[in-house]
Amino acid sequence: MEVFVDKTRCTGCDHCKDVCPVAVFEMYDKNAQEVNNDTAPEDMKWKGTDNPDVVKEWGGVNDGHTHFKTKSVAINGPGCILCQACLIECEGECIHITDDSGTKYQSVYK
Repeated sequence: MEVFVDKTRCTGCDHCKDVCPVAVFEMYDKNAQEVNNDTAPEDMKWKGTDNPDVVKEWGGVNDGHTHFKTKSVAINGPGCILCQACLIECEGECIHITDDSGTKYQSVYK
């Protein structure tokens, strides 16, 4: 199982970490060295700029979550059990999973 997060779309909401039953995700400060420690392709790694469409949608939301200060990192992608809880809860629609047969899944916010 391969799991990665498109850091440019991640809002830092913590939902993925909160719902994952097997601790695939950790949250890191967006300036931390570890922020790109998953298998995200180069164009989806954190380089200091959030996707403007995601910021427009989530930047002013006051829902009790901190937005745009942290980034999700799939530190335990191989441990994923494909329950898909993270895919439903991800505000930024930034989670990508490829199962062992090569089938790809992407988060779509509920």
